[in-house]
Amino acid sequence: MDLIFMLYSQYHWLYFLILGLFSLLVGSFLNVLIHRLPIMLERSWKQEYQDYFFANEQHSQQTERYDLFLPRSACPHCGHQISALENIPLISWLFLKGRCRACKHPISIRYPLVELLCTLMSLTVALYYPPGWAIVGALILTWVLLALTFIDFDKLLLPDQLTLPLLWLGLLLNLSHQFVSLNDAVIGAMAGYMVLWSLYWSFKLLTGKEGMGYGDFKLLAALGAWLGWQSLPLILILSSCVGAVLGILLIVFKRHQQDKPIPFGPYLAIAGWIALLWGHQITDWYLGLIS
Repeated sequence: MDLIFMLYSQYHWLYFLILGLFSLLVGSFLNVLIHRLPIMLERSWKQEYQDYFFANEQHSQQTERYDLFLPRSACPHCGHQISALENIPLISWLFLKGRCRACKHPISIRYPLVELLCTLMSLTVALYYPPGWAIVGALILTWVLLALTFIDFDKLLLPDQLTLPLLWLGLLLNLSHQFVSLNDAVIGAMAGYMVLWSLYWSFKLLTGKEGMGYGDFKLLAALGAWLGWQSLPLILILSSCVGAVLGILLIVFKRHQQDKPIPFGPYLAIAGWIALLWGHQITDWYLGLIS
């Protein structure tokens, strides 16, 4: 930690350079997490279903290991295994001109986009938090929110494997008041869950339809555990505004069918990240307008 403080105080540019390069690597890992975690969960759920309902019957077992580390990344179209030189964050995509080296099939621009977003968001966090446990927590929160955003957009899923550890980590960090007091964090976790849980059941009783998923409750509970109950109104207002704007844009530009559900998790994640960095300034600005 002393070395980090020295870099931050004496070699500011080197501190941000190292953080930027490390964030590129994190972004590359997030791409793997975003793609593989839903597949891992789906396989696990299928296996549990078979074990529960067909315990006495013979059925084929999946023996191939599939997790965040194996098998090695490969082109989904030709099966070409991606070498280390082809897996350098951002640079490899640019060098290969966005195409597989073997079959020349286009590689989604989302891969370098996630890496770039991760880097820019991490550097932004570093502008607001000096070295210490607070910036470590803020960076972890940023990275997990980024992964949750893309998973929810893809699969309408906010995995417990990410939201629940995020909740407990927020409470753990706030034992030492890194962001808010422990009392505010505990109340924030409970209130975050109960607010959306109440809205969910009110909407369902009135319409007979489900307006959101339980993952949204857990994500808002996690944000409450990190930022305290005082941040919840701002997060809900911001997420509603962001959701309305982006939802309209997706429909207008024909990127989303009007009868297809729009995930709420990404908007909660975006709002939570904004509240992490600028929550107090936004609240003070609003109170200044109405005073």
